[in-house]
Amino acid sequence: MPIITLTSDIGLQDYLTGAIKGLLLQHCADAQVVDISHHISPFNLPQATYICRSAFRYFPDGTYHLVLNNLFDRKTDYLLLGRHNNQFILCADNGLLTMIAGEMPAEVYRIPLDPGENRNTLNMVAVMAKALSRLTKGASLADTGTLTSEITVKNNLQPLTGEDYIEGQILHIDNFENVVVNITREQFEEQRKSRKFAIMFRRDEMITQISETYADVPEGQKLALFNSAGYLEIAVNKGNAAGLFGLQGFKRDQLQQGTYQQLSFYQTVRILFE
Repeated sequence: MPIITLTSDIGLQDYLTGAIKGLLLQHCADAQVVDISHHISPFNLPQATYICRSAFRYFPDGTYHLVLNNLFDRKTDYLLLGRHNNQFILCADNGLLTMIAGEMPAEVYRIPLDPGENRNTLNMVAVMAKALSRLTKGASLADTGTLTSEITVKNNLQPLTGEDYIEGQILHIDNFENVVVNITREQFEEQRKSRKFAIMFRRDEMITQISETYADVPEGQKLALFNSAGYLEIAVNKGNAAGLFGLQGFKRDQLQQGTYQQLSFYQTVRILFE
């Protein structure tokens, strides 16, 4: 039974997510369709990358991942199918493939779109569904499209570092308004070098220790921990850190030529070492 995952910025307010699943089941009737998330912020590639990378690692080899974020980044006549870590990612040629993989995938194929069809979400998903149908019936990757190395390459949003600091950017704000920052435990420890530290956000908020669970501090108190995906998280025990501290995530107008510029102090977390 093939496994197909769905990630998008479509939301669940209308028919579209259900229609996408119906299309997939038309072509892959025995597939198990799994939702990753449909609540990615529009055009937010760093957040989509964080969600996808954190989830995909738990799926078995041979899983097919449809990432429907920012499908209409530019006018095109093809979609991409990439093989990475024995899993398969289908998406638009918008930079997400290299962001999720963290590198150029082992193989990338261009899946042609029908020149006679409108470029809307359902028609593009239908092309993906037909490709998946062929693959699940034993076709090779080469049967679905043309091998290519010419794709849009974008790099992940990385923290800034100096001798005595590391500065991260907010990737994601979850349902509890916990704030996820693009600093991993490994990056933190490498930069820390066993020194004391202070996690700074906004103008006057500070945390000087890493907690293991939310319950390590009294209710209503702020804390920092590394979440199950390995990223730094700013939280309030039984509270909402983003709303309380006015913290914000990435916005579309900060995307400039593949990099993320003009991040405000509402979107950054700095760790100072001494």
